[in-house]
Amino acid sequence: MSASTDTSPARRGRPGYDRDQVLAVAVALFNEQGYDATSVAHLASRLGLTKSALYHHFDSKEQLLALALGEALDGLEGVLEEPEASVGDPAERLGAVLRGAVLVLVDRLPYVTLLLRVRGNSDVERAALERRRAFDHRVTALVTEAQRAGQVRADVDGAVTTRLVFGMVNSIVEWYRPGGAVDRERLAHDVVAVALDGMRTR
Repeated sequence: MSASTDTSPARRGRPGYDRDQVLAVAVALFNEQGYDATSVAHLASRLGLTKSALYHHFDSKEQLLALALGEALDGLEGVLEEPEASVGDPAERLGAVLRGAVLVLVDRLPYVTLLLRVRGNSDVERAALERRRAFDHRVTALVTEAQRAGQVRADVDGAVTTRLVFGMVNSIVEWYRPGGAVDRERLAHDVVAVALDGMRTR
């Protein structure tokens, strides 16, 4: 999904930036020095734009944050709607969700990194955290379904298991580098293997 959710024609700034490019630079700067510490002036300077030219693309810094967090959350929520994650064997669906979440993290790394750093300091951040909690609840429900089917150990708590597994997934943002030695598909495979092997009934 595009980082921009409005359907108006793309507007271009004076150096030729489009909305997605401005958003990508903003996300990089937010991750580099923190959202609260980043001003519109900082962003305009990084882009080589005037503040008025930047406002040609976006109404506010908060709009940039909302779109950036939406980019990450749309990807994660989309994983749950994939056929592999919504139909069939509960344990296999759980594996599909974990694999999909890893791929979203890798493919949208700066956006997911920003999502993982928000603390609920604004309405935009609180709304994002609520969406993330809803995602976690749906994954927990899938863990519980797999437990009832006898495919996942019954001696582990579903919500705790979800937190532990996504703690492992989320840690990827700290060390994964696109284009590095770790292949994205192999990474997704390894996460699913480690997670499900520990969860499956013996």
